[in-house]
Amino acid sequence: MRLTLAATLLAATPMMALAAGSGSSTPPTPTETTEQCVEGLVFDLATQTCMTPEQSTNDDNAMMDAVRELSYEGRYADARQVLDLLDPADSMVQTYYGFTARKMGDMDGAMSFYQAALTIDPNNNLARSYMGQGMVSMGDLVGAQAQLTEIRARDGRQTWPEIALRMAIDTGVGPSY
Repeated sequence: MRLTLAATLLAATPMMALAAGSGSSTPPTPTETTEQCVEGLVFDLATQTCMTPEQSTNDDNAMMDAVRELSYEGRYADARQVLDLLDPADSMVQTYYGFTARKMGDMDGAMSFYQAALTIDPNNNLARSYMGQGMVSMGDLVGAQAQLTEIRARDGRQTWPEIALRMAIDTGVGPSY
């Protein structure tokens, strides 16, 4: 029954399976950062050229968009290079550090980053979802269920973080992104 529910959700909402990089079920729109810029570079909006993140004049919002896009494309090291330039006291910066650590196989580091994100903002349901998905992959279904309960208690019902974590618990496998 649970597996059928998860499969039904995936079939009914295919874009949701792709887009956990934010609280949104919509995947990031590809930009020049992933379509033109080679590894280690981002597209600078002011100069309309590819350059290192350190040289870029992009503001923090544009840089976070680049992090999300790079992560979606599986360019985790590039995403981390951009994250290194952003405010570590930002809950979403810690969330993305956790996401990239988890995808790169560093589960202990990922859990530390997610915990840091939740210390900054206990209502960061995306961090809770990613943490729970990591717990599922480590076989900790009790911990994952606790994160799902927290997401629901924090007005997260029917949001991407809740759906993604629920699918991971139901199937044993989280979304690829």
